[in-house]
Amino acid sequence: MEFRRLGRSGLTISEIAYGNWITHGSQVEEDAAAACIRAALDAGITTFDTADVYAETRAEAVLGRALKDQRRESIEVFTKVYFPTGPGQNDRGLGRKHILESIDNSLRRLQTDYVDLYQAHRYDHSTPLEETMEAFADVVRSGKALYIGVSEWTADQLLAGHGLARELNVPLVSNQPQYSALWRVIESEVVPASEELGIGQIVWSPIAQGVLTGKYKPGAQPPAGSRATDDKGGASFVAGWLRDDVLQRVQQLGPLADQAGLSLAQLAVAWVLQNPNVSAAIIGASRPEQVTENVRAAGVKFDADLLKAIDDVLDPVVERDPALTAGHEGNS
Repeated sequence: MEFRRLGRSGLTISEIAYGNWITHGSQVEEDAAAACIRAALDAGITTFDTADVYAETRAEAVLGRALKDQRRESIEVFTKVYFPTGPGQNDRGLGRKHILESIDNSLRRLQTDYVDLYQAHRYDHSTPLEETMEAFADVVRSGKALYIGVSEWTADQLLAGHGLARELNVPLVSNQPQYSALWRVIESEVVPASEELGIGQIVWSPIAQGVLTGKYKPGAQPPAGSRATDDKGGASFVAGWLRDDVLQRVQQLGPLADQAGLSLAQLAVAWVLQNPNVSAAIIGASRPEQVTENVRAAGVKFDADLLKAIDDVLDPVVERDPALTAGHEGNS
């Protein structure tokens, strides 16, 4: 495993992080989830990312039980707040009441006294940013979180949030966007702003919901047991990628991966890590062997010719529009 600083902060994290978004508490049983976490630890992963909303709060609890016997100082635990976690009007968003109640609930489920990073899961257009940042500052000052971060914020939102964080003397150090060789919407605006501010990217879906593994073939039914066949939510996330023009291009990456001595999944994870503003790539898994395979992307360096060859293959199907950053979407 290789390690990187989270932005310009003093926090060192594994450049491949383990996340349990779709899988834990929903797609796979707890024994399988625990086996994946053990495989992550065995592979040298120290950074674990979750959120209160994943699997209707069950994912945090699964992660907490799996990590409870680990030396707390040797791992980094990240979680998030924003999406609804209950039926009440204040069980959502980034208002003070929800943030302060949610951090306590997350710590209880995670069986820890603090999280290393507490993240705004989206931008809340219905709550004053000052209120949100003051609540996050109180979470940090109480010792319940060491750093704060955001997820899917636009460049302008990052600039505003970081400015308030500096006034409040709390460290806003990260953004968690979707990023892959197919989805590059952060490159033109979010990454330059983040570099200026000292914010690092913790990117999710580096293999584009499994599409960049090459297992989905153009004109063919998705393989049994794949995310595209998951009726608990996984299929809806991958559906947008299952176009023949995309799948044909992904198949053309196979010879490039072979030349690099990598699987297609390893090529995809390693690709996002070539961006110096990326502090970590989040991988998920439903089987331990997926963790073992993807971790081999750590420390891989691409030369300019390989990067150009990947770009040449994928360019017609790459999404680059910065307006697709989720922070533009209001509260949807």
